[in-house]
Amino acid sequence: MKVVIIDDERLAREELRSLLRVAPDVEIVGEAANATEAIALLERVTPDVLFLDIEMPGRTGFDLLAALPKSPREVVFVTAYDSFALRAFSVNALDYLMKPVRPERLTETLERLRQRLATASPAALPAEPPVTPLGEDDQFFLRDGDRCWFVPVRSILLIEAEGSHSRVHLADGKPLLHRSLAAMEARLPTSIFLRANRSQLVNRLSIAHVEPWFSGGLKAILKNGVSLEFSRRQAQALRENLGL
Repeated sequence: MKVVIIDDERLAREELRSLLRVAPDVEIVGEAANATEAIALLERVTPDVLFLDIEMPGRTGFDLLAALPKSPREVVFVTAYDSFALRAFSVNALDYLMKPVRPERLTETLERLRQRLATASPAALPAEPPVTPLGEDDQFFLRDGDRCWFVPVRSILLIEAEGSHSRVHLADGKPLLHRSLAAMEARLPTSIFLRANRSQLVNRLSIAHVEPWFSGGLKAILKNGVSLEFSRRQAQALRENLGL
């Protein structure tokens, strides 16, 4: 059973690590102190279980789950607050442990995990649920090399396909994401993002002006000076979106 511990309190991580090490079938494959560290870690390791704190600086445990491109197999929340229990189970958490964690209570949780993981062979696992759509006022996690940060969804100007990856245009940079343009389109709010053509997804709020183009298309100039062409079909969608 591969486990990742995510908690901003060092002593809480140490206590849980000590309790888990008693179980011979548990392997702790990583730890993180916040959501940003956790997302970077989960790009490198694939645990069976997340032991996840809720109240953390910057981003909560719920925010972290929403930011992950792929849902973890099992989640066990570990928190000092009982007020989040209903919300925890609404995101399909397997269990909800209160701090300080009692050894006998953790034993019950581990037994439930063993049963769940034993009966859910890879072939029998349910289809992966769709990623959580983002709203206009949400933030999006980006990673470019060693740099990891959150950006407001509205600040994304343009996204371009580069093979199976996507180039994200921001006011201060163009990081490359290891996700397809189709995956990005499924995640971003359709209220402000729309296809310009097969290889470009644009934020309509970043468009400075448009002008007629060949074969019934449109040419759009963004606020950062970048120009892009809307195909005839997508030009009609843009006209409707902008009320032209």
